[in-house]
Amino acid sequence: MKKLFLTGVFMLACTSFPVTAHHSAAMFDHTELVEVQGVVREFQYTNPHSWLIIDVTNEDGSVTTWGFEAEGPSSLMRAGIRRSDLPAGTPITIRGNPMKDGRPAAAWVDAVVNGQTLNPLNGFAINPADE
Repeated sequence: MKKLFLTGVFMLACTSFPVTAHHSAAMFDHTELVEVQGVVREFQYTNPHSWLIIDVTNEDGSVTTWGFEAEGPSSLMRAGIRRSDLPAGTPITIRGNPMKDGRPAAAWVDAVVNGQTLNPLNGFAINPADE
C-alpha cells in the first residue's frame, strides 16, 4: 500500500499543470504621466493587448518610436475605438504611464486626434476645448 501511495505521489509530482497567465502592468509607472506628439506609424489591433506605435520627431530632427499599450480589440471596440480611427500618418497627442525602465513606451491613458479625445477605457470624450 505504501509503495502504491509513493508511486501515486511521484506521478502527481511529474504531471504538468496548465498555468493561467496574467499580463501584468507592473512594468509601467502609474505615478507618472508622459505626453508626446507625433504621427501614428501603426496600430497593432491585436489580442491580448493592442499597441499604438507613434513616431515622435525630436528637437534635433531625429525620430523616436514610442509604443502605447492598450487593451485588446474587444475592449477597444466597447470604448468606441476602431482600427480605422488611427490610420498611419494621423497626427496625435497621446498620454500614458511610462515604462519604469525608461524605454519609449507607456500604458495608453488618453489621446487627442482631430480635436477629439480618445480614452481606451472609456471611449470618446468630449472635445477638449469644451472641458
